[in-house]
Amino acid sequence: MVGEKWPKILQELTPQQEVISNDFMKYWHEALGSNLLYRLIEEFNHGYVVKNAPNHFLRTLEIGAGLGEHLKYEKLSVDQKKNYFALDLRENMAEQIKINFPEIQSYVADCQQTLSFPEGYFDRVLAIHVLEHLPNLPAAVKEMYRLCNKEHGYFSVVIPCEGGLLYSLARKMSAQRLFERRYQQRYQWFIEREHINRPSEIVQELEPYFYIKHRQFFPFLLPIVHSNLCIGMTLYPRSL
Repeated sequence: MVGEKWPKILQELTPQQEVISNDFMKYWHEALGSNLLYRLIEEFNHGYVVKNAPNHFLRTLEIGAGLGEHLKYEKLSVDQKKNYFALDLRENMAEQIKINFPEIQSYVADCQQTLSFPEGYFDRVLAIHVLEHLPNLPAAVKEMYRLCNKEHGYFSVVIPCEGGLLYSLARKMSAQRLFERRYQQRYQWFIEREHINRPSEIVQELEPYFYIKHRQFFPFLLPIVHSNLCIGMTLYPRSL
């Protein structure tokens, strides 16, 4: 529930930091296919969601869709493409989705606010490396619950093992190195504003509204945050 902890208050960015933040998010998404480590992580992130999709669905909502990377992994029918709604908070990202994937619906929107869809509208709701970024995570979870079809809908989530030893080491070798080389600035101010929610916090906010039907850690199957990079979860709405 939203209380003293939520929403988390973020430090305001300078105009220069705002430009850097928007630029790096786009640049990072473009860089994800540039080496083997990034590709392996991306294959898990998107492959988990595809492998755990139901056999039959029509409407999909993807929040924090970035540049539409996930769409490269989907095998959608014409009707499923028409009913695929990709949301992102950054206008430069959403515009790129429109260019790359004109057959799907692309929107600039904040998933922490009430979205302009009726209750239970979506068969699938996808959040691939999104929930760790949200200052008002409980509001977003509640809205995803509202939009998820209560009879056959589900919520597919992938999150990083933020705070874990392996994840922290991998980040120093990847995103941090790219950021500091590109902008000649410390990475700390950027990531402290971006990855603000840990796995335990995210699960705690999900559990009142969804139950976890399936969970998978990557790259090791042992359910230990410090020994892994990512966690995939398939969740179904509870009866409230």
